[in-house]
Formats: sequence, C-alpha cells, structure tokens
Amino acid sequence: MEFIDTHAHLYLNQFESDIEAVIQAARNNHVSKVLLPNIDSGSIDGLLRLKTKFPDYFEVMMGVHPCSIDNNYQKELKIAEAQFLGEGFVSVGEIGLDYYWDTKYKAEQIKAFRTQINWAKDLKLPIVVHCREAFADILDIIDEEQDGRLRGVLHCFTGNVDQAKQLIDNGFLLGVGGVITYRNSGLDKTITEIDLNHLILETDAPYLSPVPYRGKRNQSAYLMHIAEKLAEVKDCALTDLAMVTTANAKALFNLQ
Repeated sequence: MEFIDTHAHLYLNQFESDIEAVIQAARNNHVSKVLLPNIDSGSIDGLLRLKTKFPDYFEVMMGVHPCSIDNNYQKELKIAEAQFLGEGFVSVGEIGLDYYWDTKYKAEQIKAFRTQINWAKDLKLPIVVHCREAFADILDIIDEEQDGRLRGVLHCFTGNVDQAKQLIDNGFLLGVGGVITYRNSGLDKTITEIDLNHLILETDAPYLSPVPYRGKRNQSAYLMHIAEKLAEVKDCALTDLAMVTTANAKALFNLQ
C-alpha cells in the first residue's frame, strides 16, 4: 500500500528539530513521497535544502502564495519565476486567492494568480491552487484561462458539489485533507458525490491536522487518518483508495 502526501510544508521551522523522525513516521504509515509547495521568497532556501537532503522522498513546487502578495508582488514573482530556470519542479504552487484575512490586495492577488497560471501553461506544469473565501473568482479565472493547457488541483477543497463539478469539468483534481475528518465540515457529504478518480490526498502539514490530532502540529504520517476517513465516506477498501489516489497524484504531477 502506497500513499502520496501531495501538499505539506515540512521545510518550515516547526519540523527543524525532528524532520528525520517525521519522515520515518510517514514511511511507517505507507507515505512513499511528499510534495512541498513554496510560499514566497523567504521559504525557497528551506524548501530546496530539504529536497537536496532527501532527494528521493520529496518533490518541490515553485510559486507565490496569495497571502504573500502585496504592493511588492512583482518582485516576489520575479524571484519565483527565476527558479524555473533550473529543473525539477513538479508544479506551479502554491498559488491562488485568499480573501479571508484581507481584501486590500485583491487586484494584485488576481494579477499574480493569472501570471502564475500562464507560467504553468508555458512550462506544461499543473497548478496547485489555494482558495479561501474566493471560490467565485477562482472558478471564473480558471474558466477564462482554460485553453486546453491548464490542469491542476484545488488544494484543501472545502467547496460544494457544484463547485467540485465545475473544477472537474475544467480538468482539475480535488485535494482532500484533514477537514474531511471534522464532524461539522460537511465535506464528507460533498465527497460522496465525487468519483475517486478526481481525488488526491494531502495533509497541509503543519496545518489542518485531522482528528484525533486536531489543534496539534500536523505531519505526513497523519495522512493515514485522512485516507481511512475517505475510505469510509466512499465505502471502499483502503487498499483500493491508496491505489487510485496515488495513481491520480502520479499522473497529475508526472511522478515516476
């Protein structure tokens, strides 16, 4: 049985003191690979250092998170774009829109999102999309930008069935994380309507820990709790869920 954690920030300082133990715990829970999304210029060194230290276990993405977009966003984009002169990135991410904290830089977020979508299309890479309080704009932009070259995943999907189907119609997968284990999230009811072929697994570690670790530091080993809950929701064997979601991840990110 093999799982892929398609979204975890294990390069952050929360893991500095025990990263080898975190990796071993993940391996012990059948997590064969972890994908690391970038945040902004401040996280690039840590991201690449972890990939260099454990080249067979981690894959890396490059992009600028919407919460790092402000008046200086062009500078941030240039730093991220320059990284693609090298090779080895499996996705443009983590990118998107976040209106939860503030909408002061909404226009800049939209410009940065569109710019990075076009990098992905030119580079023939998928995008990993962060969406918080911004579903309408995210869906409109994906609709407008879809020219047959755009593909990706809506990371930490928490939307409704109609939003899920609109994303799937545009060739996107849905990332299922710890939220599916939260009693009142409603995500389990939405996911019952979605075929397993459109889903991949993620932790978003150190954030969004699944039950029974909610409120504590998340880590890739906890992907098993997400997988077990999803298997229950989809009424399927855990081995079948592992096989399908891992194949979906490998196909989207072109993993060997």
